[in-house]
Amino acid sequence: MSDAQTSGVDERVKQQSSLRKALIRPELGGICGTVIVFILFFLFAGDSGMFNSQGVMNWSVVSAQFMIIAVGACLLMIAGEFDLSVGSMIGFSGMMIAIFGVTLGWPIWLAIIVTFLMAMAIGWVNGMIVVRTGLPSFIVTLAFLFILRGFTIFLPQVIERKTIIGGIKDAAEGDWLGVVFGGKILKGFFQWLGDNGVIATFERGTRAGEPVVDGIPMLIVWAIVLVILGHVLLTRTKFGNWIFAAGGDAEAARNSGVPVNRVKISMFMFSAFCATVFATCQVMEFGSAGADRGLLKEFEAIIAVVIGGALLTGGYGSVVGAALGALIFGVVQQGLFFAGVESSLFRVFLGVILLGAVILNTYIRRIITGER
Repeated sequence: MSDAQTSGVDERVKQQSSLRKALIRPELGGICGTVIVFILFFLFAGDSGMFNSQGVMNWSVVSAQFMIIAVGACLLMIAGEFDLSVGSMIGFSGMMIAIFGVTLGWPIWLAIIVTFLMAMAIGWVNGMIVVRTGLPSFIVTLAFLFILRGFTIFLPQVIERKTIIGGIKDAAEGDWLGVVFGGKILKGFFQWLGDNGVIATFERGTRAGEPVVDGIPMLIVWAIVLVILGHVLLTRTKFGNWIFAAGGDAEAARNSGVPVNRVKISMFMFSAFCATVFATCQVMEFGSAGADRGLLKEFEAIIAVVIGGALLTGGYGSVVGAALGALIFGVVQQGLFFAGVESSLFRVFLGVILLGAVILNTYIRRIITGER
């Protein structure tokens, strides 16, 4: 009788060290990257205003933009698929809200609801094509990247003879759903902070006495809500287990009774939903829709997810990690400005961080699977 048998320990159970367990957590890269980025910019741009109330709000808004689309991209990637049409969906959804609400004169709430339904229907079509034909989602959504961008440019030119449609703020004045995407919360609290000298206030002009930060934009609220919902869905529900199973081994998941096709289609629809949330908040903020909105956002979302620890092969990842990846993007993009560095270097950073994250994730995959 072996020592393992006499001790009551099953030889088939492989013990893992605490370090090994920490290394395979998907959030590890995002946590480390976030700490490093904040330390660097605190050292090199700490006195530039980056960490005062207005500076914090600036990079928080940018991070929230990345975060919203990263949540959808994360869940879809864990399910084993990609959506390269996210950026075009942002431009298309924003343009449809403008056409419905401004050109056609619909109530903004109706324009928003119809746009969401259209976007999610397109997500459903993406998913259906992928699961029915077996084509790679990379190819299918790449096709829709061009289809949606083409319509985004074509429709306003035909209808309005231009590629930018304004007047959304006027059309959304007093609209109950417009406020949900374009308003601010905690205005009274921020006014109190300004009155008590906690945050800076305007000293002159028509806004004298008002705080420089007068509330939290709904864009940030939506980002936080989506991250929480995505995390709970992924880690606390049976559907979350299905997402992991569908991306890890689709055939084995089917044999276990997991509705793989339904899971994948739902995730394509959710990705479209997140892109439309981004688009709606954007047009409410700017008061206009442009045909060039959302360019390259699909790649930025995927990079944020990869930084957050998701494997490109599916079946592994974390919404919290994706949110941290988005936070890193927002801090770096604005931090370069505050540090006086050429802003075009942000694209260099994206490339470097993507390469590093993929190498790290490959190492993690080998740890998980036991490959050499």
